[in-house]
Amino acid sequence: MTPQPPTRHARRDPSSAWRRGAKFVAIAATVVLVAVVAVGGFYAFSLSQRLQEAAVPLKDAPAEPPALSAYNEPFSVLVVGTDECDEQVKAAFGARCSDPGNEGTRNDVNMLVHVSANPRRVTVVSFPRDLQIGIPECTAADGSTSSASYKAPINSAYEAGGLTCVADTVSELSGQSIPFAAKVSFGNVVNITDAIGGVEVCIGGDGIDDPDAGIDWEPGPRVVKGYDALAFLRTRKGIGDGSDLARIGNQQQYLSRLINKLRSDEVLSNPGTLIGLANTAVNNIEPSESLADPIRIAQLAYTLKDVPFSDITFVQFPVVDDPADDNHVVPDQASAELLWQALAANAPLTLTGDAGRGVLADPSVPTPEPTESASGEATPSPDASASPDASAAPGVVELPKNVNGSKASQATCSKGVG
Repeated sequence: MTPQPPTRHARRDPSSAWRRGAKFVAIAATVVLVAVVAVGGFYAFSLSQRLQEAAVPLKDAPAEPPALSAYNEPFSVLVVGTDECDEQVKAAFGARCSDPGNEGTRNDVNMLVHVSANPRRVTVVSFPRDLQIGIPECTAADGSTSSASYKAPINSAYEAGGLTCVADTVSELSGQSIPFAAKVSFGNVVNITDAIGGVEVCIGGDGIDDPDAGIDWEPGPRVVKGYDALAFLRTRKGIGDGSDLARIGNQQQYLSRLINKLRSDEVLSNPGTLIGLANTAVNNIEPSESLADPIRIAQLAYTLKDVPFSDITFVQFPVVDDPADDNHVVPDQASAELLWQALAANAPLTLTGDAGRGVLADPSVPTPEPTESASGEATPSPDASASPDASAAPGVVELPKNVNGSKASQATCSKGVG
């Protein structure tokens, strides 16, 4: 196999505003997952035939049929965000949708949602768009086959073979089985955001001034929805060190506050909001075949509904600069292996690194006192040579300092640079 750079995209500017907007897509897809938790059986009942027709196969799809009970095994859901030009966003994204040189669709957002069992914990791993990894041989919907590459951007996988190819790529990188997956696009993002009525985020530092994203906001709390939310999630130059990695931390702030809102009385006690959210979610995702089954959706909803905020962890996949190209990154294999081992052992996670390059602690919210899991005291990160026993009672695992992230129970603010 030889390196195969992405094709048909030479004219794209990876830092342009429309591509930054794609970062919100993963947040929108996770809205769908939380909507499932919130509305449960209603969402399952409302799945449409259109959703089933758009579904794609996954090699790790579960063999056992779904049931109206908890899903007993650990599982992962891959959330993919694509940059395609829906009718809702064509005008807003200009050349992205009018220049023939920008044709094609990329998976600019990739989040692996890992759910453990007994007890339930959720870990959301975000993979940077510019991550250089191996892409396996993939077959597209039209039957054409793309050759494998030992080094290519992760966001070239969707064009090579759709959602199935992205799942195979992330599975090979992480060693994780992926039985479920879903994809959303720009237009889906706008629809889903409007349905939830907005999310209050925190603008910290000197505020956010990013003309490319259309943002000039003062410090303080701000409710964002629709295109404002899209602008907030796509900003890069206005936060932290201006990098794509800083943007991930900012998105995790949004997602954390979103989950808190969706599981609050404000949403759960409002039947109209729940119905609207459920209907919008159904009509704005393209799932794997394993997620297009109403009973399976209800099963996963029941499984996830009671996970504590302190056991919902957002992390950024650990990377280092690519020695061959300082505009890209490559995996930090040693730190990544520690993360995957901790998930395999179902260990409670302690974050020792920063919340992210683009966020800081919310000064208006007291920092909660650390608590130790009943399963054991905090322990150092596991030895990479060890074989974790998932049946044992694991101690708390301290992730390496370069695994940035936060808990859903933590309050953070955008690190605005004014």
